[in-house]
Amino acid sequence: MAISIVTHTQFNWNCDFPTPARPVTMSGRNLQADDTLLPHSHPWGQVTYALEGVMRVTANNSSWIVPPLRAIWIAPDVEHAITVLENARLRPLCVHADRSPFAGTECQVLEVSDLLRELIVALEQHDQHEQSAREALLGELILDELARSATRPIRVPLPEDKRLKALCAALIAEPGAEHTLKDWAAQVGASERTLARLFERELGMGFGQWRQQVRLAHAAPMIANGTPLLVVAQELGYTSQSAFSAMFKKTFGCSPSAFFADQ
Repeated sequence: MAISIVTHTQFNWNCDFPTPARPVTMSGRNLQADDTLLPHSHPWGQVTYALEGVMRVTANNSSWIVPPLRAIWIAPDVEHAITVLENARLRPLCVHADRSPFAGTECQVLEVSDLLRELIVALEQHDQHEQSAREALLGELILDELARSATRPIRVPLPEDKRLKALCAALIAEPGAEHTLKDWAAQVGASERTLARLFERELGMGFGQWRQQVRLAHAAPMIANGTPLLVVAQELGYTSQSAFSAMFKKTFGCSPSAFFADQ
């Protein structure tokens, strides 16, 4: 399938910029798998969220895979890009910089509560170019709920070195690949020792830990969509469902089924 480039202007076709009097607005568009929103930034914050579908968000030298039970907070002026992995109903919230629910420029992975989802759906029903008292109340409730949202440590840091970039891009595209670091070294034109050193220096972790983060990121939307754990484990390169579940529990402190039980 050919990749379709969606410009920032096209994406915000029905969005008014947030203001102090109207701190939360919504932009929205239905996009197809492989549509790409090129790197851009804006002076307001953004809660990147899709009512349906899965997307990959890249910002601050990191990447996140985002299913409907998750959202990404992107601070004002932070450059970011979006790639749609499954047909998506994108409904990002634009938040005035003065009302940012999180301090700093770090992106945050948010759990989307039932209440937050319903508030977003309710906000979508309003004419996005017309203010109303009800819209103002919804905006304030959304800001309050965002600040209360639980965050999750699902983050895939990205490198600068071109050899490491090639390796990481290949693994993100195919997280179940079983190549060793030595195998990758032969493909990207660097020694195994050099790649190991680059992982620690640029990404702050070893190859195995980074690959585990990638697999976790891909696992979230698969589990959320009801894919059996055995299938998830097989597609992500684990020898068994129990091996995958053990890794998941070590990272999050609970089993995959418990983690998603209340979603």
